[in-house]
Amino acid sequence: MTNHRAIVAAALSGASLFVIQTPASAESGAETASATEPEGDILITATRPAYRGDFDELEIPQAEQVIGPQQLRDINALDLNAALDLSASVARQNNFGGLWNSFAVRGFVGDENLPSNYLVNGFNAGRGFAGPRDLSGIEAVEVLKGPRAALFGRGEPGGTINLVTKRPRFESAGEVRLLAGSFDTYRADADLQTTLGDAVGVRFVGFYEDAGSFRDTIETERFGFMPSVAVKLGEATRIVYELEYARQEIPFDRGVVAVNGELGLIPQSRFLGEPGEGPNIAEVLGHQLELQHDFSDNWSALVGIGYRDTSLQGTSTEAELTGSRQQLFRDGRTLTRQRRFRDYDATYFVARAELAGNFTTGDVTHRVLIGADTDRFENDQVFLRARAPSLASNPTEQQLQAIDIFDPVYGRFPLPALSPLTDRVEVQKATGVYAQYQIGLSDSFELRVGGRYDDYDQRLTNRANGSVARTGEQRFSPQVGAVWRATPELSLYATYGENFRPLSGADFAGNPFDPNQSESVEAGVKYATADGRMSATASIFAIQQGNILVGDPANAGFTLAGGEARSRGFEFDFNGEIVDGLDLWVSYAYVDAEVENDVPDPDFGKLIEAGDRLLNIPEHTLNVQLAYSTVIAGRDARFGGGVLHVGERLGEVGTDFELPDYTLARIFAEAELTDGIRLRFDIDNLFDTEWFANSFSQLWVQPGMPRNARVTASFAF
Repeated sequence: MTNHRAIVAAALSGASLFVIQTPASAESGAETASATEPEGDILITATRPAYRGDFDELEIPQAEQVIGPQQLRDINALDLNAALDLSASVARQNNFGGLWNSFAVRGFVGDENLPSNYLVNGFNAGRGFAGPRDLSGIEAVEVLKGPRAALFGRGEPGGTINLVTKRPRFESAGEVRLLAGSFDTYRADADLQTTLGDAVGVRFVGFYEDAGSFRDTIETERFGFMPSVAVKLGEATRIVYELEYARQEIPFDRGVVAVNGELGLIPQSRFLGEPGEGPNIAEVLGHQLELQHDFSDNWSALVGIGYRDTSLQGTSTEAELTGSRQQLFRDGRTLTRQRRFRDYDATYFVARAELAGNFTTGDVTHRVLIGADTDRFENDQVFLRARAPSLASNPTEQQLQAIDIFDPVYGRFPLPALSPLTDRVEVQKATGVYAQYQIGLSDSFELRVGGRYDDYDQRLTNRANGSVARTGEQRFSPQVGAVWRATPELSLYATYGENFRPLSGADFAGNPFDPNQSESVEAGVKYATADGRMSATASIFAIQQGNILVGDPANAGFTLAGGEARSRGFEFDFNGEIVDGLDLWVSYAYVDAEVENDVPDPDFGKLIEAGDRLLNIPEHTLNVQLAYSTVIAGRDARFGGGVLHVGERLGEVGTDFELPDYTLARIFAEAELTDGIRLRFDIDNLFDTEWFANSFSQLWVQPGMPRNARVTASFAF
């Protein structure tokens, strides 16, 4: 009998043609939810994702973590943040008032001026202002740890997030899910697919969500649809087109404040903005087209292009940040605020072509990956602001922009007029070529070498004064690694890589930033059973990074170059079926990330000192999930739960303010009521723990959701 877990893993790792065994529920697209061994075969085709060669898990000299369909369903993940919480190597960062995803991998976050970048099916696609990523159209989330510049170029030193989308499976099936939850949360998801003859598969995925919040006055509305078409042009050629459209209306919410460094003095529900401002609107329209041709069983070519147009527009009233943090509270209860308007637009185009294959000479195996790509990112920003004057110059006007944090009154004063602050457009262009070669020197030892050459250009035009700042660079990023297969189920590996990333935007004075540069070493041990039921990775790593950006406490919305920083740590990940029907997920990370040199500021003295921890990075993170599948009264059932622990984190640079550690528990139960109909119940934050997800300063602290319940009904056909 074919092992279901192994087949799904093979599908996500890039098999171009594979067979999946599916029961009735699987034929609806929910195959991973089955509690019994599937029966009956369905032939499914898929393109090989970019960056993947012909490797199994034990042959890759880097740590990789796949959050597959079953894990996403077990936690009922609706957005990218929930999925990434499963990986202890990923830490939540300042999410820009809830308007985008921001995360750090192995202690390092990306550009503070932009959302964290991610890949979609191996293509850069996360840049821009599309709002928080919904998971409705996502099959799996890959956490590719360590530097990947040798393949991707211009990436993050800690690792890369890759989203695997739901694509046509050449079958007629569907599933509709309806969810109702705490805080007036209502949601509907649809996943429908069919075929047009033998050569065309069509899939439509969409969602709609209308949700309240535990936060006062906060309501959100989101919807999106992700249709895709797959065409078999012959036995060896496939083409896939995917469209992504989403619109989200999200109030800008900076969270709560810490009074003199103390959290909990105001309720976590307290909103300190102005509800009358209305929501911010984030929109995305994206296209991705891929063509794959298999020259033989050993060689294939992949060509793809992607284009995304994103926008973010809206007004907010939020806590005023100034250089003198100790004077923000004039009387212990009055919070000075500023009003802001943002009109951000971004377009991103990427094209990629690569050839992958393997051959043998005698007893020596050779695996080759060669490619080239080009991309263009245009970031257009208009930013207006009404900032409170100093108390001495105009105390009356300042009070018009203030709020009592203990007894807030919304809409008490007229909203102040806005003045231009930023009006600029930035264009980044880059072209790169890359190659990776892995040779099997013996049955047990393989050596990998790779490198990438990039030529990029960055132009920043300040439309307010007509100035143009331009920079560019050519860079080679090498990588070398080795794998020793100690046994068929165990391998040891080590790798070294360099990384660079252009930094978007400019400092407060209008000067563009030099590229971020890093070096990384990693070593570890991997274990995987032959039947695919269990896998584990233990790794140690050390990363040195230059020119890291941190928030500028003196100038809200701007960043400073943090000089040198380093991160080192240990990780352990396990995923498997430990006994029949009982699945265990464990992810633990110890991360020691700190600044290595003093970062002075001419106006406020030494803000960051050597040895200071990096913002929002816990030393210890642990996520454990357990789920059990069984049969009750002849019907499939699955239930379980999990625990997430996140340690203390620095809450504001240049201070000793910390966010407290927290431990969250959750439980779920899911059962098949009749053929194709399932009912599910979730309780998150089971013990109603008070917790804080991230912060940028003592005035911008994001509280976490209290205990909440969700009921989901799914209808498969």
